[in-house]
Amino acid sequence: MKLEDALFNWLQIRIAADGRPDDQAAQQTADFFLSILRDDHGITDIRVVPKGDDLIQVFYERNGESGKKTFDRRFAEQLLLDIEANPKFNE
Repeated sequence: MKLEDALFNWLQIRIAADGRPDDQAAQQTADFFLSILRDDHGITDIRVVPKGDDLIQVFYERNGESGKKTFDRRFAEQLLLDIEANPKFNE
């Protein structure tokens, strides 16, 4: 999995997990994608910073260097919206 894809997948599930703190599956999936970032891509630190209403930036440390990737907020938040819209996940 490419770094950009791994970052986006982690960001989506992190937003879902933060929005659903009692959802153990979301928490475990966020941890899984964080382990991919650490083990496969050498990420040692990661944080999310909203940038206005339309963007989210992910800052990270990789191999001793800082990196940053910007994502569209609507796409990043879509997983949480889809989960919340599905009655199966809200019982």
